[in-house]
Amino acid sequence: MTHTLLLYCLVFLLPTESCRTLYQAASKSKEKVPARPYGVCDGVCTDNSQCTQPCPPDTQGNMGFSCRKKTWHKITDTCRTLNAVNIFEGFFILVFGTILDPKIREALKGRVTSAKRSSTISEAGDKLQSPEGKPKTGRIQEKCHGPCISSSNCSRPCAKDFRGEIGFTCNQKKWQKSTETCTSLSVEKLFKDSTGASRLSVAAASIPLHILDFRAPETIENVAQGIRKNCPLDYACIIDVVKSSETTSGNIAFIVELLKNISTDLSDDVTREKMKSYSEVANHILDTAAISNWAFIPNKNASSDLLQSVNLFARHLHIHNKSENIVNELFIQTKGFHINHNTSEKSLNFSMSTNNTTEDILGMVQIPRQELRKLWPNASRAISIAFPTLGAILREAHLQNVSLPRPVNGLVLSVVLPEKLQEIVLTFEKINKSRNARAQCVGWHSKKRRWDEKACQMISDIKNEVKCRCNYTSTVMSFSILMSPKSMTDKVLDYITCIGLSVSILSLVLCLIIEATVWSRVVVTEISYMRHVCIVNIAVSLLTANVWFIIGSNFNPKAQDSNVCVAVTFFSHFFYLSLFFWMLFKALLIIYGILVIFRRMMKSRMMVIGFAIGYGCPLIIAVTTVAITEPKKGYMRLEACWLNWDNTKALLAFAIPALVIVAVNLIVVLVVAINTQRPSIGSSKSQDVAIIMRISKNVAILTPLLGLTWGFGIATLIEGTSLTFHIIFALLNAFQGFFILLFGTIMDHKIRDALRMRMSSLKGKSRAAENASLSPTNGSELMNRQG
Repeated sequence: MTHTLLLYCLVFLLPTESCRTLYQAASKSKEKVPARPYGVCDGVCTDNSQCTQPCPPDTQGNMGFSCRKKTWHKITDTCRTLNAVNIFEGFFILVFGTILDPKIREALKGRVTSAKRSSTISEAGDKLQSPEGKPKTGRIQEKCHGPCISSSNCSRPCAKDFRGEIGFTCNQKKWQKSTETCTSLSVEKLFKDSTGASRLSVAAASIPLHILDFRAPETIENVAQGIRKNCPLDYACIIDVVKSSETTSGNIAFIVELLKNISTDLSDDVTREKMKSYSEVANHILDTAAISNWAFIPNKNASSDLLQSVNLFARHLHIHNKSENIVNELFIQTKGFHINHNTSEKSLNFSMSTNNTTEDILGMVQIPRQELRKLWPNASRAISIAFPTLGAILREAHLQNVSLPRPVNGLVLSVVLPEKLQEIVLTFEKINKSRNARAQCVGWHSKKRRWDEKACQMISDIKNEVKCRCNYTSTVMSFSILMSPKSMTDKVLDYITCIGLSVSILSLVLCLIIEATVWSRVVVTEISYMRHVCIVNIAVSLLTANVWFIIGSNFNPKAQDSNVCVAVTFFSHFFYLSLFFWMLFKALLIIYGILVIFRRMMKSRMMVIGFAIGYGCPLIIAVTTVAITEPKKGYMRLEACWLNWDNTKALLAFAIPALVIVAVNLIVVLVVAINTQRPSIGSSKSQDVAIIMRISKNVAILTPLLGLTWGFGIATLIEGTSLTFHIIFALLNAFQGFFILLFGTIMDHKIRDALRMRMSSLKGKSRAAENASLSPTNGSELMNRQG
């Protein structure tokens, strides 16, 4: 009876114009309408242009399209079937979904009462605070009002229509925003518009009453439930609400959780349409305008969660064609193809723009032929996703407290491959194309939530393009390149090295000239002879090594013959090792002079031992290193003519001998210091001071001569070492030639005495020549010649 009365009331309340519209719609539905394609605009597709198209027959509304990259993309769709239910759809929603709900009526009464009460309080407050009775605006302050004490915190409410709060931290006596949770999105809002329409659009033209449900809409508890109910085929019902929202930190966090829930609960059967809708939502928060707001999300793992969610969702994507472009948004692209055992080498190419440049940045994913052979004959699929802005978000969220930040310098490329495939080759174009922007290939470890250097190896770094070989696993699916933190590119180090090498080369040349000048006067005994032989060979080795270092620094192994670079690396390695081994031999001579007093070795035998240690051992090490590593193309570095470290660890062939020799020479210096201290009974303070001065002098002289300054190199090998250690290391070793001249030659009193005698001898010969030219005999002979 109730249903009949309700229907009777509705029929008699229908306006005449609505009945006429209903009759016209029913008549038009019987007419034949010529078929035409719907969903494609007729005009020329120019970027950012828009158009509208009518809906198919028996429906009303229109479809809106926007041109992106010369392709029409549907952005709005208001098409709906024209029947009695549609015409009075809004009326039904108002009456049966809102007015007849007792909870809503009670809430409205409470809302009106609260509004009246707050209005009364506000008027009273205005009268008290403003003598003139003028109302004051309740503007929300952006920052805190209280005193700013270092490390103190405060919070402020969000703007109108947003939930959450903004957190501030006092830094340098200024309030700075630290966190933000302001959001305007909610699960209810995502499905607010689609819920009522879907409930009423299920009615047919005959409107059977048992189908119409006039109760209040059911509460949607989670995203998965709402999508299954409203748009299970393409997930499109959430796009408009998300894209119309501001990219505040709170909204970004909400959207990340939304995508995370979808990838977890709704990734059973991912179609092309679902992937497009999913990517449109992700594209909204990957926009360059939203990058800065990621820093204020309290959950610092939000960016990693986003990347992992996209990768997880793409794992279940089905590809129907052999090769297709699935998603083509501005800040996320997805491509895929079919692969099998017989497939030739495949590659996926991406071209996307970033905020730093107007030009597109390129990226490429290649699957080598030897990897494809591991597959079964039946078809599999390979999918790749490219992100141009995600690298900045990952860096900001996870590396903000690291002393040496490693900014991402290329696209972030994710891949989804069959389990049997483990190795891929990726090519990245550098975003920062400066000369000092050295690259490092890395993979994102989803469990550790950081870049993993062990996941990739660099193949080449030529100009602005970097090629990497990476290992694909279930935890490492995303890859990129970083600006390498291993090489300090500070200009101070470059200036120190340049000036120091110039001074060292001049000092070593002067040292050799002095040694040649005073040689006959200072090599009196076997020990003194061998000591000066050591100094001469140390100077020759360091001078030659510095020359080869300069040649290698100005040589580009990428643009010039690599065999020449191999030769430069070999001779640099050999002569630097010779320097250390001659320093070792000098240390052994010092120990020999201290321990062996009565028995002396023949000079010829000492020369053989010296040259065997000084040049024989380095030659064996250098030849062995190049013979083992060069066939594997792992002898030298890609960016410089020096020993490789990343692939074959060839640098150990220099580092290990050098550090061992430095350790041995340090022991020798300690022995000399102990031997220099000769305590005596009843020694005075002046004698103690003299002993300390003598020890300090010996240590100062032996430190550069025995290469102890290279010990600071150990500190520079540790990642994150302060710039101060690098500067000290550069100063001590760039000027080592000058220190050898100073402490090994000029401060030697025997050499100074020999130089004085040499200078006196030259002056005596000069005076004798002058006197001889002025003697009477020479004058008469000159007159006779003229006559």
